[in-house]
Amino acid sequence: MSTTGRGLHGRVLDILGPEITAGEYPPGSVLRTDELAQRFDVSRSVMREVVRVLESMRLVESRRRVGVTVLPTCEWNVYDPQVIRWRLAGADRPRQLRSLTVLRSAVEPVAAGLAARNATAEQCAELTERALGMVAHSRGHQLEGYLVHDMAFHRVILTASGNEMFARLGDVVAEVLSGRTHHDVMFEDPDPAAVTLHVQLAEAVRERDAVRAEELTRQITVGALQELDILAP
Repeated sequence: MSTTGRGLHGRVLDILGPEITAGEYPPGSVLRTDELAQRFDVSRSVMREVVRVLESMRLVESRRRVGVTVLPTCEWNVYDPQVIRWRLAGADRPRQLRSLTVLRSAVEPVAAGLAARNATAEQCAELTERALGMVAHSRGHQLEGYLVHDMAFHRVILTASGNEMFARLGDVVAEVLSGRTHHDVMFEDPDPAAVTLHVQLAEAVRERDAVRAEELTRQITVGALQELDILAP
């Protein structure tokens, strides 16, 4: 493990962040940085860097004469990919996955309709390439390879929409897809119908069929919710 300041603060964050998001430090708890520095055997400067990162995520707030205080969940930057990753690693995973998948179902169909209108030839080609990559990894328990293409596919859809707000959700969607795979909230092989829908969506975007693109994406997200009902009730 790296002994640099960055490596040390990352090691502390990997433990302390999930503890906060899991509720081991309830809102209003005061974190004693001296005690934490001793617990993790790091310097005060490393702990100050840890606090700065947690503050940027709105998990904690430094208050004069009080210290570092854990904020309520409603204050957290729930779109931060690291916060999403930490929450998906905890006991609240089913609810978090459902919340994020509902977000996807609200955003991605609209983004796909826009992508059908705005995608460049290069983006259409990449969508087709990624869809075929999903097909190639859809059998034989190749979920990691499938995930690479699945994440890239949805990033292209969001980016090709031409809406910078949608594009910024690429990391959020990637964390949802990654979390499902790495926490065994996927079947051993992806649903064949879902794979086919991605191929058809790539075709709809290339053909500039916005209505069909939107409907196909809605079917993809509805299918994802139905899988959660089975795998993460």
